[in-house]
Amino acid sequence: MSGSTGERSFADIITSIRYWVIHSITIPSLFIAGWLFVSTGLAYDVFGSLGQTSISQRTDKEFH
Repeated sequence: MSGSTGERSFADIITSIRYWVIHSITIPSLFIAGWLFVSTGLAYDVFGSLGQTSISQRTDKEFH
């Protein structure tokens, strides 16, 4: 009954070369973009939280 609405079956989609070309580019790109966002410190700037360096430079006395 899956063809009654004109939708492609899941098996057709995952065996499509177009599916794998698109996802082999977009999924790694998202991971790389996220890693760069955090590793460059931009995430700390955007969200206004303390960066890793400023947290590691604090002394224990400041937390009491």
